[in-house]
Amino acid sequence: MTEGISPVPRAARPYQGEPAGLVSRFLAATIDTVGVAVVVVATYAGTSAVLYLARPRDFQPPEVSFLALTTAGLVLCVLYLTLAWTVTGKTYGDHVMGLRVVAPRGGRVRVVRSLVRALLYVAFPIGLLWCVVGTRRSLQDALLGTAVIYDWTAHHHTQRTGPLIHGG
Repeated sequence: MTEGISPVPRAARPYQGEPAGLVSRFLAATIDTVGVAVVVVATYAGTSAVLYLARPRDFQPPEVSFLALTTAGLVLCVLYLTLAWTVTGKTYGDHVMGLRVVAPRGGRVRVVRSLVRALLYVAFPIGLLWCVVGTRRSLQDALLGTAVIYDWTAHHHTQRTGPLIHGG
């Protein structure tokens, strides 16, 4: 019998659906953090460009405090993570690394749980280190019952009936 075309790379197939490790999760978070930082910087640059075009003679770059930029970045990050995890279970970084965030039984994460997870993720990023303890769950996952699994498919299509990870 011939095997159909699969979006899952051949070498990754044994890991499909398995809990993700610290390194792949850290790399996904790094990609997402860089993406959010680029959006914040691009927004500042775009605002500056509009102000320059409106009044080129009197142009002064907008003065924005580090606190304001950091706050904007953190708020944007929470919104981005919440939306991505609720809609697809994947941020761009998760997509690149072949990861998906899932609810306790493997289904989609609903908006409130995604929001709380995003807030915890942004406020306490070191919680990711909890992945090295036993079940490969971050502290945020342990508190909310979520998990991050390897999933190279584009759409979430599995609904598990039992606990996703034993002991969690």
